[in-house]
Amino acid sequence: MNSAHNAAVVVGVDGSPQALRAVGLAATQAHRHQRPLRVVHAFIWPRLHLPTGGPSGSALRPQAEQLVTEAVDTARRTIPDLPVTGEIIDGEASAVLLGEAPTAAMIVLGDRGLGGFGALLVGSVAVQVTTYAPGPVLIARGADHPHGPVVVGVDGSPVSAAAVDFAAQEATLRGTDLVALHAYRHPTATSPGDMQPVVYDKQRLRQIHDQIVADAVADLTHRLPDLTVHRHPVPARTRTALLDASRQAQLLVVGGHGHGALGGLLLGSVSQAVLHHSACPVAVVRAPH
Repeated sequence: MNSAHNAAVVVGVDGSPQALRAVGLAATQAHRHQRPLRVVHAFIWPRLHLPTGGPSGSALRPQAEQLVTEAVDTARRTIPDLPVTGEIIDGEASAVLLGEAPTAAMIVLGDRGLGGFGALLVGSVAVQVTTYAPGPVLIARGADHPHGPVVVGVDGSPVSAAAVDFAAQEATLRGTDLVALHAYRHPTATSPGDMQPVVYDKQRLRQIHDQIVADAVADLTHRLPDLTVHRHPVPARTRTALLDASRQAQLLVVGGHGHGALGGLLLGSVSQAVLHHSACPVAVVRAPH
């Protein structure tokens, strides 16, 4: 998260039930990290150059003000003493959110919505925000599993390392365990010339991939001695392993991009599967440049 003392958790709202759920999650998240909460709504009409006095102009601004007020009230009901502010910002959703991103501790979004934040996870907004926001982006989706662990996808890349750090902090603040999950595939190639299946040692293969996980979480023992970390190398497709793990997790954390099993996360099928089908909230974390 942004280390600036006054950096807020920012949540995008549009008046949908999904956005209000995101507000509740964002309020809880801000409370955990001792941050203020900032509620923003992207008001697109001025950018369309339509008459401000018509039904698509100033007449809609009171509706926008009402939904922001409702979101602020939801946050205050969730965490009564939480510092909360709300603002309507003229512009497209992705531009508004990315404009907030450099000074935000985290951006929180619903998994789908209406208006300026409509169809977040099937359009370009989610891709742009999760790709270009310098800080973590949290998607409120799935069910709440308050007694589950925090699960983080590991592939040994620097991006994966950033995700592990974030996930470890989250697990510590939530008072739960951290599961470091690394998916790998058994070799399917054949020997040159004879087209015979390659013989491999399953136990040795698991040891190799367990070492990748061990290296990824090695320093957590010293930095966070009270955190229980479970190494979980699993022979499976990445999307299958992550989605299976999300069924018992209270948070799933993935890196913004990487190599190997988690490679191309934000542009490929793995990200689409996680963002569309995770059974718990998902945090996407980019590595610092």
